[in-house]
Amino acid sequence: MFDADQKSQELPIDGLLDLHTFRPQDIGELVPAYLAECRARNIFEVRVVHGKGVGHLKRSVHAILSRLPEVDAFSEAGAHYGGSGATIVHLKRG
Repeated sequence: MFDADQKSQELPIDGLLDLHTFRPQDIGELVPAYLAECRARNIFEVRVVHGKGVGHLKRSVHAILSRLPEVDAFSEAGAHYGGSGATIVHLKRG
């Protein structure tokens, strides 16, 4: 589905999406698709790891999340779960 180093990459649908291996231009399609798969598997809390850096990727992820009707809420992860380098997403049930 997504290309990293010119080869297809399979993502485990387990509630943890690490964006470090993806190109920034891929996240607009990747994040909604991953969240949809999580909901289909009854996973309603997802951690999206975007890294700390200067915050460009984090802002992009938050912009995507704010437009998705299936997202109930999202917030910065706790310190033990990545802190400002990760976002916890709560998906709507049903």
